[in-house]
Amino acid sequence: MRRIGATLLGAVGLVSLVGTLACNQELSPAELGRRTYMGRCIQCHNPNPQADGTLGPAIAGSSRELIEARVLRAGYPEGYMPKRNTQAMPAQPDLVLQIDNLAAFLAAASAASGG
Repeated sequence: MRRIGATLLGAVGLVSLVGTLACNQELSPAELGRRTYMGRCIQCHNPNPQADGTLGPAIAGSSRELIEARVLRAGYPEGYMPKRNTQAMPAQPDLVLQIDNLAAFLAAASAASGG
């Protein structure tokens, strides 16, 4: 009986995993970026990327180049003048696969504000 229960539980887990993966494939880049932003960025940035956060500035509409430099290297693109002169944001190279999604989300947030 335990073997059947374990097999059934494993099958349910597999179906759940496949369902989750299938759902994620249907999400837009902007939605995937929103999820990353809400999970990782709002500790310092405002949940509304059009507004300043406790530590980080408003970032709606940030260029992909800026997002990549800040997130992956904690730097700035050449010639960029930061909104705030701090070094508080650490590099987060584990987000390398989310850069395009974050850019899509921040572009959509800017467009929603008319900017």
